Amino acid sequence: MRITRVMNPLFVVIVGVAVAIPAAAQDRSRRVTQPAVAVAQPQAQPQAPQQTARAGNAQAMRVAPGQRQKINGVIVSREADSIVVRDMSGVDVVVSLTGATKVAERKSNPFRGAKTYPITALLRGLQVEVEGRGGNTGTLVADKIRFTADDYGVARSIESRVNPVEGRLTVTEGRVDGAENRLTAAEQNAQRLSGQLEELAAVANTARGGAKAAQETADAALTAAQASMTAVQATNDRISSLDNYEARKNIAVNFKVNSAALTPEAKAALDEIATQAKTEKGYLIQVTGFASADGSEAKNRALSERRAQAVVRYLAENHDIPLHRMINPFGFGELKPVAENNTRDGRKQNRRVEVAVLVNKGLTTPITTAGSPAQSSRNN
Repeated sequence: MRITRVMNPLFVVIVGVAVAIPAAAQDRSRRVTQPAVAVAQPQAQPQAPQQTARAGNAQAMRVAPGQRQKINGVIVSREADSIVVRDMSGVDVVVSLTGATKVAERKSNPFRGAKTYPITALLRGLQVEVEGRGGNTGTLVADKIRFTADDYGVARSIESRVNPVEGRLTVTEGRVDGAENRLTAAEQNAQRLSGQLEELAAVANTARGGAKAAQETADAALTAAQASMTAVQATNDRISSLDNYEARKNIAVNFKVNSAALTPEAKAALDEIATQAKTEKGYLIQVTGFASADGSEAKNRALSERRAQAVVRYLAENHDIPLHRMINPFGFGELKPVAENNTRDGRKQNRRVEVAVLVNKGLTTPITTAGSPAQSSRNN
């Protein structure tokens, strides 16, 4: 009995500490963040030269040397030794990375240590919290950078989709350069044609009998120049659409509880979408897995990834879909449910893999030139 009387108050104290620590941490975070914003806003008004216009509506903020600063935002660009973080108000801050910069997990569980990450984990699209001091060049020299594990997973998914598109964009830029060279040649041709028009006008003044023929020749030359310019513009419009994709077909295949095995109904749906995908030119297949909230979050995330991999394997083995045609599959776990998880039917709908056939607009948009009918530009 004496041991029970001692343990009961001790248990109450432990529970109280476990509840109070997260709340106190959140309140401290709010108190630290709000003064930082309050200090930064008054400085932004008298020191207008510290903010310079960036692309679009974003503004770049300079941090005073030695000034302590804490910001929250999204990484919009990344260099070898710096990143650019855009806060919720649309202001960009250049953050310098040094050997002393610590990159760690922003955890919600106070009873375990925070996971550390290398500098290379700072990906574009990652929501981060940065603490540091102003450097001599107006940048924020980071002492500590933190982010959650969920935000890191989303940023990795974004990175896996952005890198292939950037590779194709490099090819597109090369094609744009070629189009510009053709445009320059067309302009030179137009200048030469203009000189011919002047010569024809002189001939018309000296020989009235040849005025009509000279005018017809000049009109034909001008029409040819305009047609050439129209063709160049159409080519530029097509090139600008090469990194845009549209969904031609979307399906969702469902799974049994705690299973990543494809049902006969799921295989039939995948057979249909694979057949349609093979008729498209320049297509990609996007595969994303999901789970209901039946188990733990980690278990559901792993289960959703196995479901997505099962779909990719079926398409590759049974329909010879090339792997480079399928975007890196990703499992969201129990995130992004399409129905409520508190009903049996809702959980059934959430145990799914979504498959989308994406088609490149630059390869499917028809090109129309002056004096000729529209021709399909869909090529391999």
